[in-house]
Amino acid sequence: MKLPRVPCPRCGRPTAAGPVAGRISKGRLWRHDDPGMLRVPDGPLVSCSGSLSLVDMPLPGRQLELDVEPEELSDVEPEPTMALF
Repeated sequence: MKLPRVPCPRCGRPTAAGPVAGRISKGRLWRHDDPGMLRVPDGPLVSCSGSLSLVDMPLPGRQLELDVEPEELSDVEPEPTMALF
């Protein structure tokens, strides 16, 4: 699935933003590291303070796209179905 990239309001880093249920024009930033934060080996992971914040989506109301090649779909056999009534 391809998610649009939106600049983080805190660090400016382009970060994936997932849709928010019930709010077509809004998205929630995924967790990401602050580019200026020094990472200590075996230390705690510290996310940017802008992670998980709500942002405006660049293309509100657009359908999410899945990366599925047509040849992948041709190998799938349909599930057996049975009438329930």
